[in-house]
Amino acid sequence: MSFHSTAAQLATLAAEGEHGGNHESLDPLVTGGSAFLVLLLLLWITTRFNRDR
Repeated sequence: MSFHSTAAQLATLAAEGEHGGNHESLDPLVTGGSAFLVLLLLLWITTRFNRDR
């Protein structure tokens, strides 16, 4: 499979935007906010275990 044919297939796939896998019940703000909170929790846990610095 050449680079040109792969790029053409990816362009065709990207053009079909309505079938991109975005589910109606997934709100980007809720998903991003919950991911941010999880990362903050992991940062807090990491800093609690790393008190010797």
